[in-house]
Amino acid sequence: MALTLDACVAQHQGDRKEQQDRVGLMAHPWLKGTVLAVLADGMGGHTGGALAAEQVVHTAQNNFSSYAPKDEAAGDLLRTAIHEAHLLIRTSRFLNEKDPHSTAVMLVLEPGGATWAHCGDSRLYHYRGDRLLQHSADHSYVEHLVRAGKITPEQALIHPNRNVLLTSLGDKDDPKIDVGQAEVQPGDNFLLCSDGLWAYFSDAEIGGVLAAFPAREAAEILINRARQRCQGEGDNCSLAILRLLP
Repeated sequence: MALTLDACVAQHQGDRKEQQDRVGLMAHPWLKGTVLAVLADGMGGHTGGALAAEQVVHTAQNNFSSYAPKDEAAGDLLRTAIHEAHLLIRTSRFLNEKDPHSTAVMLVLEPGGATWAHCGDSRLYHYRGDRLLQHSADHSYVEHLVRAGKITPEQALIHPNRNVLLTSLGDKDDPKIDVGQAEVQPGDNFLLCSDGLWAYFSDAEIGGVLAAFPAREAAEILINRARQRCQGEGDNCSLAILRLLP
């Protein structure tokens, strides 16, 4: 079945001095119906985090441009892109005397299927209509506590160490990379976003917005609600929305 893709990316600087998130969306140069979405949340002081996030997006897009499914699985493509970006960010520490780090979440949509990979606490959500099928599990201290049954997901949102990551690109250790796959059909919605967005929403509310509005309007609604709820202390806020229509 032929599908139409309704997609957009959007950002807001929030109440920070600099936008250190980066987000990109591109169609494959020759594979019809194959697209990449990538989002990175940079960390590491003035300009350092932004450069790290740019490296993630650039590396992913560069690798994707030569992607050939007959030679490489999409999951391997994304895993390699994250690891290469990690090595390049590590190298940059010696060139600019900064300590850059970044999260990464990437999605490849191709006929019949979706593949994603992530490191850190930038998330991927997959909905069918407004029903959540799955979202990526953060590589964070509070997510570790939730999985261990020591705190609830609601407590994690206000935990004093909620921003502590257990892994990221640019760390001295290799990044932890999780990969997922799913079949797709009309009515499926995907959201990639940084913690400056998802921290203000329940899974159900996100699904309701994605199912009810075109991608561009949904992005505007989500960012505006996040801005209203952050009470003047909002982080960089970035997202990519991909909606599959008949």
